[in-house]
Amino acid sequence: MGTLIDFVLHIDSHLVNIVNTFGGGWTYLILFAIIFIETGAVIFPPFLPGDSLLFAAAALAANPTYHLNIWIFIAIFLIASIGGDSLNFFFGKKVGNVLTTHQLFGKFIKQSDLNKARGFFDKYGAMAIFLARFMPIIRTFVPFVAATSNFSYSKFVKYNVSACVTWVLICTGAGYFFGNIPFVKEHFSLVVLGIIVISLIPAVIGLIKGKMSTSKEA
Repeated sequence: MGTLIDFVLHIDSHLVNIVNTFGGGWTYLILFAIIFIETGAVIFPPFLPGDSLLFAAAALAANPTYHLNIWIFIAIFLIASIGGDSLNFFFGKKVGNVLTTHQLFGKFIKQSDLNKARGFFDKYGAMAIFLARFMPIIRTFVPFVAATSNFSYSKFVKYNVSACVTWVLICTGAGYFFGNIPFVKEHFSLVVLGIIVISLIPAVIGLIKGKMSTSKEA
């Protein structure tokens, strides 16, 4: 866990190491895999960097030193996020209820996170698919929950594509235009931490409201 936290907080330095070690082509593939797995593989812990990774990658693309193409990043992040969510949805559609109760795979899916996503989906309905894309952890489980709630894929993909396009453009746009500002570069870890905190605010507010509602009912 410590290694993962270090990777997230110092993601700019780690991405530079990846580029220098593997070159541009492999860098695109590695980052594609990270974003795809973040939401595509529901049995893995949903703590891989998402928003901060897009921001940092776009910042590197804006720096001519690394010879990275922002349009390639936008394309692979769109494919990875849409494809990952779709895989997650089909996971839920085919083996959702079986997977969560399976003796082996059930251990990899935290029931508390699944319950939060289900409550979020029940509250906001189809709009939860769009909103969840901007909320770490929740976005990993909402496609899965939508599928187990007999939500149609044709309806799911409409909200999902619009969410992924908006998410990718906002995160990469912010990184490309602001990531190389001297202040941002010097305090990149704080900026990443700020991105994480901001993205978690809706989930925290929802959790507080849920506990307050439970207290009132009690």
